[in-house]
Amino acid sequence: MDDLGASFWFKMAGLFVVGAIVLFIFLIIFLKAIYAWGFLAAFLALAVLALGAGWFVDRRNAGVT
Repeated sequence: MDDLGASFWFKMAGLFVVGAIVLFIFLIIFLKAIYAWGFLAAFLALAVLALGAGWFVDRRNAGVT
C-alpha cells in the first residue's frame, strides 16, 4: 500500500471528507422530512427518489451491454 504515493491518499482523504459532508447534508434533509411529513411519508419520498434515480440510470445505459 505504500507504493501508491501520497497524492493517492490525499485524494482518498478528500473523497472521504466530501462524502461525509454530502451524507451529513442528506441526513439533515431526511430528518427534516421525517419531522414534517412523518416516518412513512419520508421513506416513501426516499423510495420515489431512489426509483427515479434508478430509472434515469437505466434509461441512460439502455444501449450498453
